[in-house]
Amino acid sequence: MSLFDRLFGARAREYPESRLPADRQAAVNGSSAAHEAAHLLRAPTALMQLSEAEALTVVGFMRPRRFKRGTTIIRQGEATDTGYMVLVLEGEITVETLIARRVNPVTVTVLGPGSLIGEMALVDGGARSASCTASTDVACAVLTRDALEALTAEQPATAAKLMTAVAQRLAERLRDSGHKLQVYSQLVQTMQQEIDKLMPTPDRRG
Repeated sequence: MSLFDRLFGARAREYPESRLPADRQAAVNGSSAAHEAAHLLRAPTALMQLSEAEALTVVGFMRPRRFKRGTTIIRQGEATDTGYMVLVLEGEITVETLIARRVNPVTVTVLGPGSLIGEMALVDGGARSASCTASTDVACAVLTRDALEALTAEQPATAAKLMTAVAQRLAERLRDSGHKLQVYSQLVQTMQQEIDKLMPTPDRRG
């Protein structure tokens, strides 16, 4: 039986945030599948700053979603349906972005189990910055904004740690993007210098 079925099989149609706090905590503490999901949530590709106990608590507020291969899970520019982030449990997701002057999207990366998508829009409510498509059948655990509010009401310390971990993840991504821009700028400058060497010097006398 898959991790998704073991984690959500008994409550696949039940919103975790609707359960009583004691029932929810008992369910995740006694579930090996919940511990596996918490391990994925703490992966280097997700929120490794969380402790195991904090990750287990967050998993208790997540709900199940499955996506067929080829389904667009998140669409770049979408500004209305942004109230959730997704933890990949099984399968792979292709992340693509549209760049100005290009007709076809550019593949940014392919994500597997232990990856997070959608966390930026969950925090700021802004439009999605990239499109995410299921490149295989995908099973996920989803944290909605309503569930995040329930987590904040019941476990404010864990909610604060979760948001801090998300903020650190976003900051690292921005820092990496800034480094890439710097390298690109240096590359362009070097190429321009080489082009200048190859081009003949204009005859200024005439």
